[in-house]
Amino acid sequence: MTAATPRVWIVRAGRHGERENWALDSQVAGGGFREVTDLSKATARDAVADLVRVGFPDAGAGLVANYAGQLWALRERIAVGDVVVMPMKTSGQIAIGRVTGGYNYLPDPDPDRRHVRPVEWLRTDVPRTAIKQDLLYTLGAFLTICEVSRNDGAWRMTQVLESGHDPGARPAHGKSASVASDVPQAGDVEADTTVAVDVERYARDRITSAVIERYAGHKLEHLVAAVLDAEGFVCTVTKASGDGGVDVFAGRGPLGLDSPRLVVQVKSDANPVGVDVVQKLQGALGAHGADQALLVAWGGLNGNARAQLINQHFRIRVWDADDLIDAVCRNYLRLPDEVRAELPLKQVWVLVEEDAP
Repeated sequence: MTAATPRVWIVRAGRHGERENWALDSQVAGGGFREVTDLSKATARDAVADLVRVGFPDAGAGLVANYAGQLWALRERIAVGDVVVMPMKTSGQIAIGRVTGGYNYLPDPDPDRRHVRPVEWLRTDVPRTAIKQDLLYTLGAFLTICEVSRNDGAWRMTQVLESGHDPGARPAHGKSASVASDVPQAGDVEADTTVAVDVERYARDRITSAVIERYAGHKLEHLVAAVLDAEGFVCTVTKASGDGGVDVFAGRGPLGLDSPRLVVQVKSDANPVGVDVVQKLQGALGAHGADQALLVAWGGLNGNARAQLINQHFRIRVWDADDLIDAVCRNYLRLPDEVRAELPLKQVWVLVEEDAP
């Protein structure tokens, strides 16, 4: 008999990611809702709603229902063994863990660090590039606490937890329940029809998906070279094989021989790169007499690779997928016509949506 898929919950750690390191270090998920007191004795959802009304006396019925639904999920609906997903704003990566205990109200002097569930964080560096676009859209919901269930999302996130990769929805599970079925809005409207999504994050993920689709493999090196050209470097892309750990040479001056002279290594794989790649780039930095090195790691770095770079701040810079997209966007109008034709972008203004506590 196939084991049942555990429920999967998004639990964010602050509007700007301010609780992320604390959550990982403390092995907890939650926080926020500083205006609401201890939920330990609130054994029914209506009791949680009463505490929300006390904490937010001027809130309308819709906001009370929204916050009560999220806090009731944290207090009661989330079960031991369920999977928790924390999209991290500070690193752009995703942490995944399993719930190990019931609701706690911590006696922390910081009121934003009190409503929690204990969690064993099992993966803390899953790159967004390892997750397919439809599931990233679900992860972009602004709610602080919500359930992942659309498009076979629960099963897919358990696969990410096990393997580090999103396999996509199974054929018979492509369309399922709402993004956050336990968090109704005013009038009990299903949450996936009304919950605001982080449009900026969604747009960036769409661009990221398009870039790796169009520039997979060795072709990504040419995009990096185009970006560096736009930033004033003269670049030479090496051959696809036998590059000695250098994919692009970049320098200033008419011939690209002036300082700063860069050696660039580009890794287009969705997996975080390891310490071996960093060490190879460090060797190339000295061997070629370069001033600095740039490592473009589409899937970011693993923990050992980050540790290797602690004392290399002024010699080696790392760009993950988000950093490369930033570089593309800030230089877009200076990129070659063929790049802009292959990656058509336009800038738009959108209304800022406020996320929950």
